[in-house]
Amino acid sequence: MTAMPAKPERKAAMRGGAITSTNFGLSGEHVALLDQMTRAARTEFAGDSERMDKDKWWPEDGFRRLAKLGILGASVPEEHGGAGLDLFSAGLIGQALGRVEASVATSWQSHDNLCVNNIYRNANEAQRRKYLPGLCDGTKVGAIGMTEPTGGSDALGGMKATARREGDHYVLNGTKIYITNGPIADVVLVYAKTAPERGNKGISAFIVEKDFPGYSRSAPFDKMGIRGSPTGQLFFDDCRVPAANLVGAENGGVAVMMSGLDIERAFASMSVLGIAERALELSVDYAKTRQQFGKPIGEFQMVQAKLAEMYVELEAAKLLCYRALAECNDLAEGEGGRGDIHMLTAAAFMKAGETCMRITDEAVQIFGGAGYMRDIEVNRLYRAAKIQEIGGGTKEIRRVIIAKELLRR
Repeated sequence: MTAMPAKPERKAAMRGGAITSTNFGLSGEHVALLDQMTRAARTEFAGDSERMDKDKWWPEDGFRRLAKLGILGASVPEEHGGAGLDLFSAGLIGQALGRVEASVATSWQSHDNLCVNNIYRNANEAQRRKYLPGLCDGTKVGAIGMTEPTGGSDALGGMKATARREGDHYVLNGTKIYITNGPIADVVLVYAKTAPERGNKGISAFIVEKDFPGYSRSAPFDKMGIRGSPTGQLFFDDCRVPAANLVGAENGGVAVMMSGLDIERAFASMSVLGIAERALELSVDYAKTRQQFGKPIGEFQMVQAKLAEMYVELEAAKLLCYRALAECNDLAEGEGGRGDIHMLTAAAFMKAGETCMRITDEAVQIFGGAGYMRDIEVNRLYRAAKIQEIGGGTKEIRRVIIAKELLRR
């Protein structure tokens, strides 16, 4: 795998460890990693943003370019082809990508966290050695197949996909929807019920390849925002999956899923921070240069108040998100889906999503009529922000999680 620029800085960030409950600031190594990756991502992807948004275009070599930056398999050990970072340091890469292009951040995150990290954490050694090298060098694209037409917020109860054992294969039937990277994925981690009568305790996880018989996928959906990141449906019509591709124990998929969701919420919140940071940066620059009534609009107290509130909201969100992801660093296999970590990651994602929506809304307001134009960057950021209150469990579901955990105490 081609190394990310300034690899010693990256390794130093890993050795520096994540923030702790008594130290909410980033270390010098973490700051260097974040800044380094922001610059590298801008060089590689900033010029693609307009085309991605206008044409819902994903570059054919997009994942090879991400591999060139050395950030695929960010949290996977080097022996399996990854970058060998801890989860917190890997999350900073998501923050950097969010500052540059939300579509890239979203597709990278779905590939690297939801698919690759889950396979590394939960697959057996043979599965790791078969799938991780290609997913880490950019020759394979990963995705996760969980959401269904009948199960969005109720992902477990609404799951209708089934898999029945036939000899040395499972026969998988069902449909998955709103799957990031679905239209281009080579490898998908799919959840299906192997014992439907057991409800949530009858779910299993499988690694499905795009060429397996009975598997097909839709063209990319036409979305409001993050239009470059391809999202679509997956179809399984008597899809034959080798029994060797069962991840973990049969009927043990709910543990894989729930621990993965906690990590996803904490991890995803980092790219959301990056989007909000960029919106604030653009707002400050515009307030300095936009002239009205003979002076920059930044000299008006009402605009100053908006900028101040945007800054405070962003910094508060950072503290919560950094803490949540730091605590996920030590999450053991099979843990999550309950307790303090379940509540904390839901809180971090809720705060990040709502903060990003407020900041991008104010950014459009500061830009005024220009901000309402579709080809302006703050407009793209505003449209990218809304999904952060929906995907990965809506903001309402995040509140339900928090309340349920509080009431269990």
